[in-house]
Amino acid sequence: MNIDSTLFGTHEIDTGDVLTFPLGMAGLEGCTRYKLFHEDKPTPVVHWLQSLDEPDLSFSVVDPARFGLNYEIALSDEEADLLRANEQEDEGDIVVLLIAYKPDPEARAGASIRAIINGPIILNTRTRFGMQKILPGFEAGVTLRSGELVA
Repeated sequence: MNIDSTLFGTHEIDTGDVLTFPLGMAGLEGCTRYKLFHEDKPTPVVHWLQSLDEPDLSFSVVDPARFGLNYEIALSDEEADLLRANEQEDEGDIVVLLIAYKPDPEARAGASIRAIINGPIILNTRTRFGMQKILPGFEAGVTLRSGELVA
């Protein structure tokens, strides 16, 4: 399958690399197929979640540990079914990512980066199914500035 992404240009995508979000994401319920891109480095910091349904839509995503966060999220039976998660799986199959953004998109390199911490992305890397888990009432302020953690 080919995609013509605004950010990444034209790429051939192996169908085995497609991430499926059966319910979409908050406000983007119609976008259910994504591809995860990353920096061409041995240990990339930033990944991009590119919609295969909408070529203009992509999200920068990062490991919550970059912000000093460690999530322990309880999934309902319905959410576990959505991710095709079961008890035989290795806990390492489930990955949590945060959507990251610069408050000022025109800011210089090294400017503050923020993350949406009350709507983490949860991926089952084995089954390639994902979801966005909205955490109502969860509030905290965390900003990453040039490698420093500011709460």
